[in-house]
Amino acid sequence: MFTKTTLAVALATAFTLPTAIADTQKQKDESIEEITVLGQRALLTNAITSQRAADMVKSVITNDAIGNLPDQNVAEAVRRLAGVNVLNDQGEGRFISVRGLDPELNAASVNGVRLPSPEADSRAVALDVIPSELVESIEVIKSLTPEMDADTIGATIQINTIKATEREDFIKANIAGSYNDLNEKISPELGVDFSHKITDKLGVAGGLKHSIRKTSTDNVEAEGWAEANSGDVYAAAVEYRDYDVERTRTGLSVSFDYNASDDTQLFLRTLYSKFDDEELRRRLVFEMDSAPSATTATIATFDSADGEISVRRGIKDRFESQIIRTIEFGGETKINDWQTDYSISFAHAQEHEYKTQDPTRFRRDFDKAGDLVVAFDYSNLAVPGFNAVSTNFDFNDPSIYVLNKMEEVDGKSEDTENAFQFNAAKNFLLGDGELEFKTGFKYRSKEKTFDVTLTVFEDYADDAYTLADVAGTQSYGLFDLGPLPDLGAVRNFNNTNRANFETVEEDFVEGTLEAFTVEEDVLATYAQGRYEIDNTIITGGVRIEYTDNMMQGNLVDVDAETATAQTFENDYTNFLPSINIKHNATDEVVVRGAIYQSIVRPKMSKLAPKFEINEDFEAAFGNPDLKPYEATNIDASVEYYFAPSAVVQAGIFYKDIENFIVDRVFAADDAPFNGQFNGISFDEAEVPVNGESAEVFGLELAYNQGFDNGLLVGFNYTYTDAEGDLGERKIALPASSETTYNAMLGYEMGPISTRLTVSYRDEYLDEIGGDAQEDRHVKDHTQVDFTASYDINDDMSVYLKMVNLTDEPYIAYQKGPQGDRLLQFEEYSFTAKVGVKARF
Repeated sequence: MFTKTTLAVALATAFTLPTAIADTQKQKDESIEEITVLGQRALLTNAITSQRAADMVKSVITNDAIGNLPDQNVAEAVRRLAGVNVLNDQGEGRFISVRGLDPELNAASVNGVRLPSPEADSRAVALDVIPSELVESIEVIKSLTPEMDADTIGATIQINTIKATEREDFIKANIAGSYNDLNEKISPELGVDFSHKITDKLGVAGGLKHSIRKTSTDNVEAEGWAEANSGDVYAAAVEYRDYDVERTRTGLSVSFDYNASDDTQLFLRTLYSKFDDEELRRRLVFEMDSAPSATTATIATFDSADGEISVRRGIKDRFESQIIRTIEFGGETKINDWQTDYSISFAHAQEHEYKTQDPTRFRRDFDKAGDLVVAFDYSNLAVPGFNAVSTNFDFNDPSIYVLNKMEEVDGKSEDTENAFQFNAAKNFLLGDGELEFKTGFKYRSKEKTFDVTLTVFEDYADDAYTLADVAGTQSYGLFDLGPLPDLGAVRNFNNTNRANFETVEEDFVEGTLEAFTVEEDVLATYAQGRYEIDNTIITGGVRIEYTDNMMQGNLVDVDAETATAQTFENDYTNFLPSINIKHNATDEVVVRGAIYQSIVRPKMSKLAPKFEINEDFEAAFGNPDLKPYEATNIDASVEYYFAPSAVVQAGIFYKDIENFIVDRVFAADDAPFNGQFNGISFDEAEVPVNGESAEVFGLELAYNQGFDNGLLVGFNYTYTDAEGDLGERKIALPASSETTYNAMLGYEMGPISTRLTVSYRDEYLDEIGGDAQEDRHVKDHTQVDFTASYDINDDMSVYLKMVNLTDEPYIAYQKGPQGDRLLQFEEYSFTAKVGVKARF
């Protein structure tokens, strides 16, 4: 809903500005008393105001602006900010990338509470678990001051929920339904926000959101690319995957604010977010043991007379639930001339994959002449087609595909972080300026655990379980895949006939190998000075962070099925100076500069001392000796505020990073391990290691303006050159995109409001292989969204939102000398949402 907001021209300086600027603005206010601004323009003005007032490099998006964009969650909402883009999963934004860098290099918090990650293999928080409607504002802070946690190189994502003391009493409701073009299903959504002052001193505010999103994905994957004798390339395995996904979000935020006295204000803030992800995946898989019998530049033909062709038709039935809970109690108290603030917080995240049946797999091996000839056409990189012909069988007869495996996975990761912090600040007159001295400390205690149980069922009695018993129809839109398992039929058959599976065993290796516990204590203190003189603000000082890790995992011998517990400890201290300078060169021009040092600690799953060795002495290791990323960061920018609702800005940034982390495969004679890691011999091993160094250089440009005729224009562009040194070769840093941009064109006049947005992310390196040809890259991505709304009256509006209008796919590939080689293709089509918003 768009409400009318009366704003003084001084809104552009609603935050405290240097005296000279404030005096100049006051003179302007005397000649122009006030203006009335509507909806999106008011929100744009608020965002520009907050950016202008900040002491550091920062971008902001507010609650109503989030509601006015076609965004399901926090990750998608911040896509519109300068230098920000999003990595998608199943067509939905999950992880935030800032300045084209890996999301693992960001930090995320809610109301100052660091968010733990529910996923076992990540520190980055997939912000699709948090509904955007629960959020008051989102700040993307790109330069650090000493009072801030120092573990970020990309940005600090600060999520602020609704506070009662900052709003009048209200209740807002949102009811909507969304339609996905690929699966042709409608999904419901309901949200309520509220704020209420219980007494003059006590207020409560919060929100509730519940939504269901049903989507489908058509997928193709290929692997094992090789070169035939003819010089043509082919894939040794090709999969066609048919996904149906249902994601359910439930979010609740409640905050209490209490003005205990003139000198003390207290608060209690809570957040609960539950994200259920139910994924059905059916697939047809071809695996070829031998090279193709014939090739051309675009077609590879395989014949079972030359070697076995294994065909699998299976289903994955997965239910995964992620929960994040945070609670924080704290306040502010003035003691004589000192202003203090304090808080204690508890945060818990978990991800539980509950008895996933992955896979229930039916298989037929074609290994004789006349059994099968299959030809793959690679002329379309994204969607390689196939033609399968069998003389001896009906290739699509479900009765010839016999069950060969059913597995059940029950895995749970938990991440808990408790924290306490205290800060104290005092102002001093110093020469012609004013100095604020601030100091404090923070203690964070974190523990991450992961446990998994894998149960394997093999060989149904007398091979009596075939695909014919559970065959269904596909929802796949790219090709006719023939018979595939039906979800309901598979669930019923597996549960009813479980006693007939001949082999039932708990996979000792899998469960023992992946289990780990990592504890991390961080104690930080800092000293910070903020000196304001004339039109200049200088904020600087030093932060010291001490980190202590305890890591537990298992050394697993695959053949003997034995496990030996491993425990490692490590600690280190980082001295992290920083300085931020803000100078108001004129009434309209702000110049900023920052130099600061920061760190990013390794993923806990990478630190865990996990070891796997098989009979061929091939191994996979965790590395408890990993060092944190260490970065020296430089930022410089200039901002020109040429109107109350307008800004144009440009900036450059540079980052010198030591100890960046990558997963690498080592042969027995490769340095530095030479076939032995932590006393364990291997012929080949995958080990996460620190790279030597990396440099990041970039440029940011942005322009936003609201015109009196109702036109709204916004554009931001980021160029990032991120290069890392592995020793024997240089690479682009994983997940870093060279170019990102966001463009917005809107119109708002009277009851009508519209907005068209375009978000672009350049291609990036996703995973590092044994050499450059084995590296995994992701193609560039352009997403187009549209939203429109109409105010029925001052308290009710209707809206339409369209997401991914151009059906932009996801494509991962390898770069080969004969051209690009497909690894993964996914398409999702568009989603449309229609809803009603009301205010009471």
